[in-house]
Amino acid sequence: MKIIFATGNENKLREIREIMSDLADETVSMKEAGVSADPEETGSTFAENAEIKVRACAALVKESGRFSEDVIVMADDSGLVIDALGGEPGIYSARYLGHETPYDQKNRMILERLNDVPAEHRSARFVCAVAAEIVRAGTENHPSERAEVLISQETMEGRIADDIAGENGFGYDPIFFLPDYGKTSAEISPEEKNAISHRGKALRAMREQLKRRI
Repeated sequence: MKIIFATGNENKLREIREIMSDLADETVSMKEAGVSADPEETGSTFAENAEIKVRACAALVKESGRFSEDVIVMADDSGLVIDALGGEPGIYSARYLGHETPYDQKNRMILERLNDVPAEHRSARFVCAVAAEIVRAGTENHPSERAEVLISQETMEGRIADDIAGENGFGYDPIFFLPDYGKTSAEISPEEKNAISHRGKALRAMREQLKRRI
């Protein structure tokens, strides 16, 4: 089967392709699939936003009528939750300080805000919710039918580091410290990260749900 994932992030797509390789012959972005959607994320949780995105994207896939076989449409919403900041940036992680602000600047701002917070109070976690809808061949004539949306959500626990470190990850990885490794999630290998990451765990849980339905 083909997976169409609602992201333009190549780092994320690479991770998704690795984890879902035994389920789908091909995993492509919405752009690569020739459809485009940018729904407003009005949910109050990661799971709600992931569902909003996948329903909007699946509707466009149905309306396009371009696919003669069943297609899995997937989307995720993820972010960094910092306890000492009352859960910020949370569901606004990508929008924190503005979409166009480089993550290096976002990371430095977070470290500044936590400057006087000791290690034992710097607990944080990455959260990822993955949503999936199977678009059955021939459903383009009924784009408004409310199909089943599958949801999986997982976390990766850690704390905020004292300094930025590592170049393997992206986003907030360089400030997310993993005590079991003694490194940030940007300092461990991609293989190590996939095994323990919030997105990796959520994708594997989703893979098992999908296997029971395809």
